[in-house]
Formats: sequence, structure tokens, C-alpha cells
Amino acid sequence: MNTFLKSIALAASLSFAMPLGAQAANYTIDLSHSFIKFETVHLGFSKLSGRFNKFNGTMTYDPAAGPSAQSIKINIDTTSIDTNWADRDKHLRSGDFFNVEKFTTATFESTGYEGDANGGTLKGKLTLLGVSKDIEFPIKKIGEGKDPWGGYRIGFEGAYTLTRKDFGMDYNLGPQAEKVELTLQIEAIKDK
Repeated sequence: MNTFLKSIALAASLSFAMPLGAQAANYTIDLSHSFIKFETVHLGFSKLSGRFNKFNGTMTYDPAAGPSAQSIKINIDTTSIDTNWADRDKHLRSGDFFNVEKFTTATFESTGYEGDANGGTLKGKLTLLGVSKDIEFPIKKIGEGKDPWGGYRIGFEGAYTLTRKDFGMDYNLGPQAEKVELTLQIEAIKDK
């Protein structure tokens, strides 16, 4: 099948996969209903969880336009790291980990998407501690529709496993703590 016919078939499949009422538009992430969480192993005994309390971002969601029309950009305030333990959070903000005096922000900006209106693989550039890496991870749509206040919302979730040393974060916590599972739960409101 030539490229032109493949494009038509993809567009047709996306239009059928798009739920009724889906709206092509720009969206702003709703911080009060979105979460960026992380989890890693602590010394091989348990798991340590935390989150970033401050971040912002925008996304474009237009299933009818095909995968290339989908995008998201997120800015994370690394000073807002929160593991529910002040001394640990202070250490995580230090030069051993996030070095927030020099790098106050981490960013993710998508560069591509493969999938349909319900989920797929998101590709993009993650920048942390001044190091940028091309990454990809699966996402799925949780839901979308009108809210009780006259707005239109959409929600997605995804997870990515980060290797700390890839971003220059090489403080030794043992081999099991080299990997950090990042989870994004994003609810966004359609811009008016």
C-alpha cells in the first residue's frame, strides 16, 4: 500500500476511534487534578515515593488530524519535590541529586506520537540537570468530556522508567535505586 493510501487509512481509523464530542483544541494542564510522581527502591528494603507539587504545561489534542497533531509540553519546578520528609527533600534538592540552585526546572516536550485517540506511544525530549535525552513511553486516555462548570476536560496517564546516571545523577544509593519510575497523570482544560 503506498504512503498516500496509508495516510487515508490512518485518518479514517482515527476518525472512527475518536469519541463523539471530542474537540480539537489547545489545552492547559490543571495542576489541581494532575500529578507527576516518582518511585524508586530504597536500599533493597522498600520503595520510596514522592511527587513534584509545582508544574505547568500545555497540550494539543486533535485526533481527527492524526498522530502528528498531538503534542504536550511540561515544565516541572524541581524545587517543589516532596517525599513527605523535610530532611530527605533538602538532600534531594542538593547537588547530590537535583541541584536546584543551578537547575530549577526540568522539562518534557513531545516530538511525536504514534497511536490513536485512546492511547499510544509518546516521544519527546526530557531535560533534567541540563541534560536532554530523547525518550518514549506508553500513554493512555483516561477520559474526556464536559465538566460541571462549562469547560471541556481530557485526562491521560503514562509512565517512564528513568535511569538516574543518564542525567548525571550518580549519587550512590545502591544498584536497585538506579532506576526511577516516573508516572504522569494529566488532566487538562480546553482553552477558551
